[in-house]
Amino acid sequence: MSMDQIISAVRGFDGALVLQPRPDDGTLDIAWGDAFFYYAPDGQVPTTVQPYGTIVTKNYPDDTTCDLDEPGRWRVNVQVGRDRVHELVEHVPASRRVPTDTWTRHPVYGDLGWVCVVDPAERTTPAVLALLRDAHSAARRRYERRRASRR
Repeated sequence: MSMDQIISAVRGFDGALVLQPRPDDGTLDIAWGDAFFYYAPDGQVPTTVQPYGTIVTKNYPDDTTCDLDEPGRWRVNVQVGRDRVHELVEHVPASRRVPTDTWTRHPVYGDLGWVCVVDPAERTTPAVLALLRDAHSAARRRYERRRASRR
C-alpha cells in the first residue's frame, strides 16, 4: 500500500483532518512531505493534542534508527496504547536494521503506546488501516469527553 492510499483512507474517516506540510505553508521544512492525522470535526488543527497517527518520509534528528533517509523508505506511526504495543510488536535486536513490513515499537514514542511499520506491504497493510481507524475512534472519544466536560 502506498502513502497516498493510506492518506486517502484516513481522509475518509468521519471528522479526520490530515495535515501534509509543504513549502511556503509556514511549516518547518523538516516536516515537508510527511502527514499528520487528527480527529478535528471542525477542520481546525488541534492545539492541545498530538496526532493519533503520522507518516514520516525522512529521519528526524532524534529518530534515525529506521533509515528513512534511504530512497523509498517511509514509516507509518500509530498510537495504539501501551498494552497494544506488546501484542503487535516483534522483537528487533537493537543492532539490526529495522525491517520493512513488520510492526515495531516506535523508536522514540514506543513507551507512550506508539507502534510503527516501515514500508507497509502485504503483511501489515490490513492492520495499518484497522489500527489507524481504531486510533481515530479513540481520538474522537477523547474529543467528545473534553467537549462534554466543558459544558
